[in-house]
Amino acid sequence: MTHEKFTVPELAALRSELLQSGLDAMSAGELFHVFLIGRGYGISPEAAQNLAYRVEAAGCSIEAMQRELEGTALVH
Repeated sequence: MTHEKFTVPELAALRSELLQSGLDAMSAGELFHVFLIGRGYGISPEAAQNLAYRVEAAGCSIEAMQRELEGTALVH
């Protein structure tokens, strides 16, 4: 059994904010950066922007967000 770093409600709130705000990839990257830093994980601004592109390309589903965030989040 795997333990997810982020809960579905956290991801749903993040997804909702992303979709409602209509952010470009740079701004979405900043939002991902703040999300991860706020939860004790490190990520460079460049990695956060790349994360935003990957999530967008995957359709911004909660499953894609979880996969990409958990694969990118570094213990800070």
